[in-house]
Amino acid sequence: MSKYRNLFCSALVFGFISSGTAIAQVQNQTQTTLPHVAVLATGGTIAGTGASETQTTGYKSGVLTADVLLKSVPSLGKVARVSGEQVSNVGSENITNEILLKLAKRVNTLLAQPDIAGVVITHGTDTLEETAYFLNLVVKSDKPVVVTGSMRPSTAISADGPSNILQAVTVAASPTARGRGVLIVLNDRIGSARYTTKTNANTLDTFKSSDDGFIGTLIDQVPHFETAVAKLQTTQTPFDVSKLDSLPEVDIVYGHQNDGGYMYDAAVAHGARGIVVAGVGAGSESLLTLPSIKKAVDKGVVVVRSSRTGSGYVPEDSAYIGLLGDNLNPQKARVLLMLALTVTNDPARVQEMFQQF
Repeated sequence: MSKYRNLFCSALVFGFISSGTAIAQVQNQTQTTLPHVAVLATGGTIAGTGASETQTTGYKSGVLTADVLLKSVPSLGKVARVSGEQVSNVGSENITNEILLKLAKRVNTLLAQPDIAGVVITHGTDTLEETAYFLNLVVKSDKPVVVTGSMRPSTAISADGPSNILQAVTVAASPTARGRGVLIVLNDRIGSARYTTKTNANTLDTFKSSDDGFIGTLIDQVPHFETAVAKLQTTQTPFDVSKLDSLPEVDIVYGHQNDGGYMYDAAVAHGARGIVVAGVGAGSESLLTLPSIKKAVDKGVVVVRSSRTGSGYVPEDSAYIGLLGDNLNPQKARVLLMLALTVTNDPARVQEMFQQF
């Protein structure tokens, strides 16, 4: 009897082992068939820590590394094979042109690899839209590139970072996201880098697209796309940063009551090759600034008019000086003007770019 009991136990154990091995093999096979998404971390609130779980201001940004961020979202393994890299670890107010170029070159290198299905960038929210739009103009692939961040640090009891990372990776891994340009994904929303902007300093639903709306949303972690962007982007632009080590200096001058021309004079003296006017209303410039703006243009500085309101189009008006910034807000107009000046100094060609991109 003991002999048969031992045989039965051995068979049972062998069955468990075989079953466990089979399950592991299926899991490994499933993992290897999942799309590979590379996550590039740059710092920001999403990688920030506070003194307590209720602290959502006054925290230290850019503390956690890419590996730590990815480990905070265990369910990523069900969506994609994820690898992480640290490009920088700063608050987004400290993102420089050098970091932008480094990031863009790395993104293009990764997307050129057949094994990479898409790229996610974790970023501070304050200048997230600028980095996203920059990449929208210089990425040379139709594979998904998704930029995400969070409004609350990782230590907050209601941290939104892990959810946003999961959503961003989900979108980057989806074939339906190909060819849609660089995307901004936070808070269940999928926005175009061209149109999405931060609208509130504190709330979770800060990113909005007032002129054109969101192009999609996530429902039960499934991306649903509704619209496409007509402006040219990614592979359709002439901007190549692969051999660039720097970008032209472009400044933004903010319009207000009683403003004068000295800020324009200072920008020119500092070596600015371009100036974006954050004009009042539909890009209006005060009479006090016009002489300095004209002097800047006469010296070869390219001036572009935009609106400080953050949305709406800038119309042609002979009373003012400068190219038309279309409906780009000042910070995105600066990004496009920087890249335009790497190609041409001809105002007519620059104006065409503002209409196209």
